[in-house]
Amino acid sequence: MFFFRKKSDTTNANIPFLAGIETDIHSHLVPGVDDGVQDVETSVRFIETLHELGIQKVITSPHIIIDRYPNSAETLSAPFQTVKEALLAKGSAVSFHHAAEYYMDEYFEELMKSSRLLTLNGELLLVEISFMCAPPQLHQWLFELSAQGYRPILAHPERYNYYHQETEEYRTFKQRGCYLQVNLLSLAGYYGRHIQKAAEWLIEEELVDFIGTDLHHDKHLQAIKAIAKDKKLVKLLENYPFKNKTLTTAAQVIK
Repeated sequence: MFFFRKKSDTTNANIPFLAGIETDIHSHLVPGVDDGVQDVETSVRFIETLHELGIQKVITSPHIIIDRYPNSAETLSAPFQTVKEALLAKGSAVSFHHAAEYYMDEYFEELMKSSRLLTLNGELLLVEISFMCAPPQLHQWLFELSAQGYRPILAHPERYNYYHQETEEYRTFKQRGCYLQVNLLSLAGYYGRHIQKAAEWLIEEELVDFIGTDLHHDKHLQAIKAIAKDKKLVKLLENYPFKNKTLTTAAQVIK
């Protein structure tokens, strides 16, 4: 069971509630490349709002799903730079970079063997799997990624319903060197109570390593802003030892 650490009496109640996280590692803020934001203006607005809520660095993670969003370092470069230049033009203080969220399906095996993968910091690689069922090759692929020098982070494990009755699978991921990243919106109940309970259980068992907004659109942003009123969740965000702030400021790639 996770217990809150005692806070100092000098804690500033005016500190934005995401300040302790510092770096958001999961969002979809490169415009027009996936099911996230579709224009530069929205990207900039979302990034600036996250900054107002306490985020200092945004490493956004557009989908790479070969048969749906066949993104790559080359296709993402121009729209990403457009947002970065818009932020610079406004004098924004937020640090903005991009990695990717890789969908592990039958195309992924070839991709990880033939291409350089976009990482959060040189080794940390954000991956996701089907919401219907886990691919049978999942643990083999995770092993192969580790052998290539990557450290996988499984995105939103609380949203894979098939693991809710097989909770030891979460421990297996950790034992095999895979980090777990819970969605902030899951803890807020955005996806439903069953997802929220799974996220809370992962927190209680101290199995969560990273947290991310998984921000796609305005409805998500409004739900994130509303968390400021949830004292219990704000306290959790202040006290749980998420690894987000340990990341460097630059997103890099490795071969």
